[in-house]
Amino acid sequence: MQALPQSLQVAQGAGKVRPVEIMPGLAVGAGQPVVIAGPCSVESAEQILAAAVAVQQAGARILRGGVFKPRTSPYSFQGLGRQGLELLAEAGQHTGLPVVTEVLDVRDLELTCRYADVLQIGSRNMQNFPLLQEVGTVDKPVILKRGFAATIEEWFLAAEYILAKGNRRVILCERGIRTYEPATRNTLDLAAVVLTHLQTHLPVIVDPSHACGRRELVVPLARAALAAGADGLMIEVHPCPVKALSDGQQSLDPEEFQGLMTELGFGRSE
Repeated sequence: MQALPQSLQVAQGAGKVRPVEIMPGLAVGAGQPVVIAGPCSVESAEQILAAAVAVQQAGARILRGGVFKPRTSPYSFQGLGRQGLELLAEAGQHTGLPVVTEVLDVRDLELTCRYADVLQIGSRNMQNFPLLQEVGTVDKPVILKRGFAATIEEWFLAAEYILAKGNRRVILCERGIRTYEPATRNTLDLAAVVLTHLQTHLPVIVDPSHACGRRELVVPLARAALAAGADGLMIEVHPCPVKALSDGQQSLDPEEFQGLMTELGFGRSE
C-alpha cells in the first residue's frame, strides 16, 4: 500500500492521533483506550438495561446496541427499530453511558441522531457513499467499520467521504476481514491498526467479537489489539448469550466481561 496523498484529509497530520470527543471528559484516541460494550441487538427493556448496568459496572465507557440489523437472511431478527432506539437511550441515561448504534439508511439518520450519541456505519455499508456523505453533515461522532472484504486504502477513502463533508469526528474500527480461513468468522488484521496510526490522524478501535465469532477467542484478541496500539475495543456482551437473538456465540456474559476488564486494567476501583 502506497502512502496516501497529503491532499486527503485522512492523511493530514498522519502519525499523530487527533482525539475524537464523545462527551466532555471522554475521547477516543486521547491516550487511554476506551471500551465500548453491549449486546449485538436490543431485544427488550429488561435485556438492554441488564447489559448496560453490567458493562458500566465493569468499566465500559460507551454502551452499544443494534436496533436496525442488517442480517444475511431476511428471516433473521431485524431489530426493534424506533422502539429499540428508545430503549437503548433509556438504558444509557440510567447508567450515564453515551450510546452508539448503527444507522443503515439515509432515511433513518434523523431519527437515529435523536437518540444516539455516536453513529456506527457497519461493515456492509462501508461503501454506501450516499450514507457516508449524509453522516458527514451531522455533528455526531462516527464509528466507521471496515468492510469485510475491503482493503485498508478503501477503508481510509470511505472515511474521507465523511471528512470531506465536514464531520471531523471519525473513528475507524477494524472488525476482521473475510479470508479463506473457516475456523473463525473473520480474520483480525492487526496490521491495519498500525497502518492507520502511520498513515492517518484518525483513532482506531478493534472489534474482536466480530473478528473471530467465537467467545473463547475474544479475550486473547482484545489483548492483542491493545498491544498493537488500538485506541479502544468494541465488545459484544449479553446478559444470557445462549438466549441472544443475534450473535450469541461471540458474546461474553457479564462475568466473562468483568474478568476481561479486570485483566486489562479497566475495572472500576472501589
